[in-house]
Amino acid sequence: MNGLKLSMAMRPVIFGCVATFTICGCAAKETDMVERKGVITMKGNPLTLMGNEVKVGKKAPDFEVVANDLSAVKFSSFAGKVCIISSVPSLDTPVCDIQTRRFNEEAGKLGGNVVVLTISMDLPFAQKRWCGSAGVKNVQTLSDHRDASFGLAFGVLIKELRLLARAVFVVDKQGTIRYMQIVPELTKEPDYDAAMKAVKAL
Repeated sequence: MNGLKLSMAMRPVIFGCVATFTICGCAAKETDMVERKGVITMKGNPLTLMGNEVKVGKKAPDFEVVANDLSAVKFSSFAGKVCIISSVPSLDTPVCDIQTRRFNEEAGKLGGNVVVLTISMDLPFAQKRWCGSAGVKNVQTLSDHRDASFGLAFGVLIKELRLLARAVFVVDKQGTIRYMQIVPELTKEPDYDAAMKAVKAL
């Protein structure tokens, strides 16, 4: 019994090490690990963002995520298209559900030269299940769970949770960031109208 209690007590430590190792593993692919405090909060509590800060007018960094069929997808494969990147903590939460459904609705009004990507730390299987149950077909869901490649490249990886911050990026056909919003409070929705205005301007 004592052995069981010790094992249970150690679980958070073990899981913490695994998460840290995973993040550090991908950080080795980046130039420097950058941490920014106070950019976002969750229910008023400050959180730390990890990764390189991106800016409007600069080239969008490349990253590699996982599709629902487990294939690797590089952001550079969308070159020549206007891309809306909708970053959410988890599809299985109310605000992320609303956000993804809204962008799915907006995507249906856009032409073939615009793609909408929803990226989260959810496993590809969970994303596929959610899309099926929600009837979402106009948005491509991609998982960043493996390497946090997108999260670190765009500076939206939450250190304390190993989830992605709620954010929206609009990238033009040449790969330049034309709009971005990192939502200050994780439980709030992004400014859809501002994002769509940026898309329509392109």
